[in-house]
Amino acid sequence: MHNKTFVAVAVGLGLVTLSACGSTDGKGTSEAADSKTVTLVSHDSWAVSKNVLQDFEKSSGYTVKVLKDGDAGQAVNKAILTKDNPQGDVFFGVDNTLLSRALDNGLFQPYQPKGSDLVLPEYRVDEAKHRVTPIDSGDICVNYDKKYFADHKLTPPASFDDLVKPQYKNLLVTENAATSSPGLGFLLGSAAKYGDDGWQDYWKKLKANGVKVVDGWEQAYNQEFSGSAGGKKAKGDRPLVVSYASSPPAEVVYADPKPKTAPTGVAYGTCFRQIEYAGLLDNARNTKGGKAFLDFLLTKQFQDDMPLNMFVYPVREAAQVPPEFTEYGPQAKHPETMAPDRIAANRDQWVKSWTSLVLK
Repeated sequence: MHNKTFVAVAVGLGLVTLSACGSTDGKGTSEAADSKTVTLVSHDSWAVSKNVLQDFEKSSGYTVKVLKDGDAGQAVNKAILTKDNPQGDVFFGVDNTLLSRALDNGLFQPYQPKGSDLVLPEYRVDEAKHRVTPIDSGDICVNYDKKYFADHKLTPPASFDDLVKPQYKNLLVTENAATSSPGLGFLLGSAAKYGDDGWQDYWKKLKANGVKVVDGWEQAYNQEFSGSAGGKKAKGDRPLVVSYASSPPAEVVYADPKPKTAPTGVAYGTCFRQIEYAGLLDNARNTKGGKAFLDFLLTKQFQDDMPLNMFVYPVREAAQVPPEFTEYGPQAKHPETMAPDRIAANRDQWVKSWTSLVLK
């Protein structure tokens, strides 16, 4: 398995390592000042096929420079801190769990890309101002190691309720809701499921049942989870991990030789629907190039290419979903969801309460 690629893709958004693949010259100016360069700022999971990006560069006349800024939460926070003198022109990777933070801080300027009318209605937001554009969606769900459960003659959990049962004690690893996007998504999923009054009791039960919390997705999936083929280190001993419904297809796609079935499965009763957006940064130097790049993100070519690069689902009508997704990691039929305004009103307080409840 190509570990580096897998770490970058199966995650969607869960990495917490901070890396910037490119930088300014120290004077606060960047290559984006050149009108023929368009700079994309994103999280570590950004990926696109070389030929697809080259087609855009050839047809548009722009060269694309990519700056990766770690986990989605870190990337959003850094973009807010640098918004008066941004690192680039377009930001990709703010999701519905963090969207209000970006909008409230004036991160984006309005622009409605070509193809916006082809975005499936359930993913559209901010339609009055068009500060962000939906690009992809994915489901944050508990994954399980099929071999472990077969060997132990134990039925894998299927729902949030199952995870607190005694037979699953000390089996689950999740990510810190304060530092990791899938960790936050899992918290929001539990709040959507059990309500304002019930989610804290649920987490008390999870804690009593031995849930382990680590900083980010890479550590949880590749080091703690027993079902991952992506980790270089010795496999972990936790057969349950908070990851994505699209992680099993990634296990198949990157395995050599490819298995007939995915070695991991998804507990579909634990899923929370995540949507990722892109936008034109408020003080972008190359607004024209940024707009062209946002148009590109909604083209059928990019939307068809995206699933097997970032292991997310397209949001454009009639975009192609690869057979590996349909077979090994279909979208949840009934994921937990939460309105952006409810997330905005409660997120920070919930994370604070979760931190004192679970980590102390």
